[in-house]
Amino acid sequence: MIRILAALMFSAAIAYGTTPLARRIAYRIGAIDVPKDNRRMHNKPMPRLGGLAIYLGFIVVSLVMLEKNLQLMTLLAGATIMAGMGVLDDTKALPAKLKLFIQIVAALVVIAGGVRIEFVTNFFSASRAPVYLGVFSIPATVFWVVGITNTVNLIDGLDGLAAGVAGIASLSLAVVAYLNGQPEVAVLLAILAGSSMGFLPHNSHPATIFMGDTGSLLIGFVLAAVSIEGVIKSATTIAVAIPVLALGVPIFDTTFAILRRMVNKRPIMEADKGHLHHRLLDRGFSHRQTVWILYAFSFFLGITAVFISGANTATSVVMLIVVMLVLTMGLIRAGLLKRTG
Repeated sequence: MIRILAALMFSAAIAYGTTPLARRIAYRIGAIDVPKDNRRMHNKPMPRLGGLAIYLGFIVVSLVMLEKNLQLMTLLAGATIMAGMGVLDDTKALPAKLKLFIQIVAALVVIAGGVRIEFVTNFFSASRAPVYLGVFSIPATVFWVVGITNTVNLIDGLDGLAAGVAGIASLSLAVVAYLNGQPEVAVLLAILAGSSMGFLPHNSHPATIFMGDTGSLLIGFVLAAVSIEGVIKSATTIAVAIPVLALGVPIFDTTFAILRRMVNKRPIMEADKGHLHHRLLDRGFSHRQTVWILYAFSFFLGITAVFISGANTATSVVMLIVVMLVLTMGLIRAGLLKRTG
């Protein structure tokens, strides 16, 4: 526990202290977000290389506090690839196909280190016996890593939102890992949480810097990869539901964004103002209130994930269904999932 707290504080201090440096670098290399359309929530040019400070906090503390092995080194290599791509994209927008290709490469790097989804639970079987994926474990892992990476990227639309949600999700998964006897995974997640939270004071409304793709893609990638190695491989038969719940806000938002665009016959990758944070703003909540509402959602789902990790299969399944139904119906009643034109 002391190591976990030390990792949290050490990484937070590095991220907090190096953010001003990242801001200066952003201005020097032209990594500036200039508002060009009505989707932007800011009205003046903003540096967007804050993810570089998150990266430094994560990499430095991981190398200092964790045992060097193949899985860790391939994870850090993949994280470096993602952060490097983010810097390029924040400076000069990269084509979507090239970004997808690089994300797949980064996913394959961690797979080469032995991180992969090897089985899924068969809920149609009375024994809940796992179904091993065999050769399909590689595409399943790539899909998970790329998918989660981009869900975090898509919620980075308000000051402090992505960093705060990532911190809550990381801490939730760290608790699950600790309770399941995986202290090294818990320390790694604490490092990510600390890096995100150390950046947060600079990014809270009104922000002085954005994390940019450098930060959001890095955070999403690490959460995806570590949740495979730490949580999905744990003993619980509903293990995959734990990271899905902990990352519930970005996953839920992205899922409904895809469905919304399909219903509206729009390209799936086309940006719009239908995300949860846009809907809350449209209903009259302030910038700060909107962020805290989504923090509360994330905290609730994170607590649920921790509880499920220690419950039996039947209880876990019932809780998962109830939580998702309540959340969906609540958002519908609040008018946050209405179709947009």
